[in-house]
Formats: sequence, structure tokens, C-alpha cells
Amino acid sequence: MGLWRGTSPLILASQSSARKMLLANAGFEFESVTADIDERGLQAASKLSNPRAIALLLACEKAKAVSALHPGSYVIGADQTLALGERLFNKPAGRPQAMAQLRDLAGNSHELNSAVAVAHGGKIVFEDVSVARMTMRHMTEAQLSAYLDAAGDAVATSVGGYQLEGLGIHLFERIEGDHFTILGLPLLPLLAFLRRERLVAV
Repeated sequence: MGLWRGTSPLILASQSSARKMLLANAGFEFESVTADIDERGLQAASKLSNPRAIALLLACEKAKAVSALHPGSYVIGADQTLALGERLFNKPAGRPQAMAQLRDLAGNSHELNSAVAVAHGGKIVFEDVSVARMTMRHMTEAQLSAYLDAAGDAVATSVGGYQLEGLGIHLFERIEGDHFTILGLPLLPLLAFLRRERLVAV
């Protein structure tokens, strides 16, 4: 018997391999459903500029969109923003943009704001934002090029052009924050909520 105690299947409103891995490793059986939302359009319409608020808005909208189609299930939405001071980063379109982002991040500290929200019956019943502070090494053009050569197309799949669980670890000299926040799903506050609601067996 699994750990989930809900009467309907748990749903993750994401196809992120990292988020799916975190939930699976925590012992959950769940369904993964893509949230059909216009992230950049919602962000623009909200007029929000705070990176934490933007991450939370998008996590909530993902959870609500999927919950509307599965009202009996608890639906987990998640989103992450990367901020270098006041500047927000998005996923690079390709290698040239990834190189430009990495040049700006190298030698500096940036923040990853990871939001998680849970919807049930189309309404948000839990939300949280956790923050990790990431300090990247000073790197030469040759070192950045070598990293991009090794990472290949994966640089376009993550904001900032790196995946810390893979080759991206070579870019950093200091990390402050938990592993789950960095990978985009603040698991500890999420599990605390599920326990309070008696939705998990342990």
C-alpha cells in the first residue's frame, strides 16, 4: 500500500522530470497532467514584479487550471523564478542566450524562488514559497563554452541555463537552501500540509 490517503489520485500539474522524481522518491503514486496556461501572459496581466509573487501566482494558476478538470483530486502546482537582483531570467532560447545568461550570473549570487500550491475543488488550499541563494564561480569564456558543449540541449530546458542535479553543479562555489527548493518543488512544507490534512500515511 502506498503513502497516499486521499480518496482520489494525487495530481502533479507539471511534466518536469525533476518534480516528478522528487514526488516519486518521496513514495507517492501520482498522475502528471500538463497545466494549459499562458504563463507569460498571466505574468504580464498581473503587473507583478516581485519574483516570489510571480512564482506563487503561476504555481496557483497551474494548480487551479488542472483542479478545474479534476475537482475531486488534490492538485500540486509549482513554479520557479530566477532573480539576479531586480532582473528576472527565463529559460534561454538556445545556446547564444544561455551563454549570455551565464556570463551575467558568473561571479554573482542569484536567488531561486520556488513556489508550490495545492488546489482542491478548483480552489487553493495551500501555498508556500521557498528561496535558495546560489553563488556561481567566476568563469572564463573558455570554461563557459566547455560547460555548454558538455551540457548540450539541456541548457534550454532550465532557467539560467543549468540543471544543478546534472552538469550544472560545476558552475557553483556556494549554495544556501535545500535541494528540493533548488529543483523546483519545496517538498518539506508540502509534506507538512499533507500530514496536517491526514493525506499521507507517515
